[in-house]
Amino acid sequence: MILKDFHIHTNFCDGKNTPEEMVLKAIELKMQELGFSAHSHTFFDESYCMQKEDIQKYKDEILSLKEKYKDKIKIYCGIEMDFFSDMDTSDFDYTIGSVHYLKVNGKYYTVDSGKEKFYNLVNECYNGDFYACVEDYFDTVSKVAEKLNPKIIGHFDLITKYNEGYEFFDEKNPRYVSSYKKAIDKLVKYNIPFEINMGGMSKGYKTHAYPSYDILKYIFEKGGKVVLSSDAHTKDTIMYKFEEYEKKVKEIGFEI
Repeated sequence: MILKDFHIHTNFCDGKNTPEEMVLKAIELKMQELGFSAHSHTFFDESYCMQKEDIQKYKDEILSLKEKYKDKIKIYCGIEMDFFSDMDTSDFDYTIGSVHYLKVNGKYYTVDSGKEKFYNLVNECYNGDFYACVEDYFDTVSKVAEKLNPKIIGHFDLITKYNEGYEFFDEKNPRYVSSYKKAIDKLVKYNIPFEINMGGMSKGYKTHAYPSYDILKYIFEKGGKVVLSSDAHTKDTIMYKFEEYEKKVKEIGFEI
């Protein structure tokens, strides 16, 4: 079983537990490696991310935990870097490259901070055309590797967070399929793994991980790689459903 998790959040951003509480839970789970990935600072929205004045404190605390628990678990200090973030990531152990916003006419709009906000985004910026919004989203995601040079591509189809039962758009629609395939075709050339992210499930929004099974199959067909990520915001969701999804991705054909 995979005993590594590189996408977790603490009370340095929008997580609930302290870094040490997360480490102690990881040790309890007999994990081998744990990567912290605080949300990078976004100047246009500070409601969920790490504050600028806390960045050095975050680095110092993770470094202290690395030393304190070095005989029990390997710890990394990473960052989940938003596409529109203004942070320097050069001295972090790794980065996750993610898209949480769309920039339209100079304004930033969140895609994952509430169903009503998402609905309003589509109506205000795309004249109610959900597929136009999806196309813009995947076009932005397609540029993550080039712009951010991350070690992991974060929750590839986060745009589906509120789309259970295809409430807003049909994920089999040719426009949707074409848009995600174009993004994957571009991203796989960088040989960066896509994360299989359990956050939507653990928070009750989704019945499956990001990305969808169809997208995972296409990533495999194109020679892409994957890594399991919990996107845990509490200690109790570290490695959430890892055993189940390790089996699923191996059935598709991935080596993991």
